[in-house]
Amino acid sequence: MRNTWEFFSTERIVFGNGAIQRLDLILRRLQAKNVLIITDPGIKQAGIADQVISLLQEADYKVVVYDKAVPEPPVSTALECHQFANSQINTDAIIGLGGGSSIDLAKIVALLMAHGGHPLDYFGGENQVPGPIAPLIAIPTTAGTGSEVTSVAVLTDVENNIKVGISDNYLRPAVALLDPELTTGLPPYVTACSGIDALAHAVEAYTAKTYKYIQAEGNLLFQGSIPISDALALQAIELIANNLTLAVHQGSNLEARSNMLLGSLLAGMAFSNAGTAAAHALAYPIGGLVKSPHGEVTGLLLPYVMEYNAAVEKDKMIQIAKAFDADTNGLGEKELALAASKAVFHLLEEIGLPTRLSQIGIRETDIPEIAEKALGIARLVRNNPRVPTKEGFEELLRKAF
Repeated sequence: MRNTWEFFSTERIVFGNGAIQRLDLILRRLQAKNVLIITDPGIKQAGIADQVISLLQEADYKVVVYDKAVPEPPVSTALECHQFANSQINTDAIIGLGGGSSIDLAKIVALLMAHGGHPLDYFGGENQVPGPIAPLIAIPTTAGTGSEVTSVAVLTDVENNIKVGISDNYLRPAVALLDPELTTGLPPYVTACSGIDALAHAVEAYTAKTYKYIQAEGNLLFQGSIPISDALALQAIELIANNLTLAVHQGSNLEARSNMLLGSLLAGMAFSNAGTAAAHALAYPIGGLVKSPHGEVTGLLLPYVMEYNAAVEKDKMIQIAKAFDADTNGLGEKELALAASKAVFHLLEEIGLPTRLSQIGIRETDIPEIAEKALGIARLVRNNPRVPTKEGFEELLRKAF
């Protein structure tokens, strides 16, 4: 049995409407003058990148922009971005501006700038990064991944047809700058996918196996459920349950956007300490087979995984059902626990996301391979409150098919 736990977080979090105006003060504290912005074409086209560039140029920073980040970035994009960075200014600080993919890409580039090598040199286990990465400011424009405060960066290994994660506390950005006003132009579908991903982070962190009973040796990045992550995750679940549908259908509703961004932040702080579990383990091989966004896949799987785990996590599932304000009148303990997964299933329908694997292009013949690959992702599987088996995963996937 493990006797101790630790809590890690990004050193500085700046949150609020108009928070982007604090960027100059933040960079001055980092003693940076030459700035590399990593973003994607959509953020550039929406004018958000230009807004940040103008702020920096007015304050006399030298700015270089890489705006070719793509969803679920392949390893080759990380190498290209790093090469671009090396060919430009002597970078003092990196800004990751956009969704989780842009911020993850910025983390990898900050890692390579500090320590060199190839991204896959750092894959294959936890705590593979030898020391601090280059100074990184993460500015999310979506409420989903929580990447601005997490210790994980995900790339796509195209050759092996699977997403790979580099996990280390050194990957946490130096500063997370969250301005809800930057998220109001997010399209409904992207809002839905990113928001349901944040919910998956919160639910899986909250219902993860308690840290005492995680069967692994050494210092773990994902420790299982701990008291601080439980508090953060439950608050995140409540915020997302009460605001995601509104944010999807009323994109300019700044209060809903702000609550979603806060929910995503709290979920990121929770899961980057506690870890995620079966929904994310299953999502990795599925993500290698289909083009659906990561959030859409984890969201689709989430209610089925919650149902799978309900028998061994009744109390926490009941708390989740209450956070959703689910109708629990007259229900027994077992039905109360299952009400949580039903509430998530209903939320998926409200925000227009798929609820079946067949809807995103998975074939029934893919199920054994998905189950086998998911079982191999030990850092996630060991976190699941119910011990998974290949047969159990296959049954779960057939229900979701």
